[in-house]
Amino acid sequence: MKNVYIKNINQEEVITLANEIEVLQGQVVSKTLAQNPAVSITLFAFDKGEEISSHDSSGDAMVTVLEGTGRFTVDGKDYLLHANETLIMPAKKPHAVYAQETFKMMLVVVFPQ
Repeated sequence: MKNVYIKNINQEEVITLANEIEVLQGQVVSKTLAQNPAVSITLFAFDKGEEISSHDSSGDAMVTVLEGTGRFTVDGKDYLLHANETLIMPAKKPHAVYAQETFKMMLVVVFPQ
């Protein structure tokens, strides 16, 4: 059997990541694409007004907005990201996400080894 490292998404097919997850009313939806001790890749869809409260991570987190606009707070500083913009949130710095409007993003976290 072939090992599959990236799951829940079609392989060997050109896709649009934003189409791989749907915004649901009043929710934050997540779809894990990869999860192991070295890396985590997750798609998120936020309804307007939804948020992930402040937390930190042992690894560096890279977010890329796929659709819409999201507000990211890193160590007390706000960043407004639009589609196709990326922000690195360093390991161990508190960060939060707030949906000023519906938006979708991809999160990649690289963990220390």
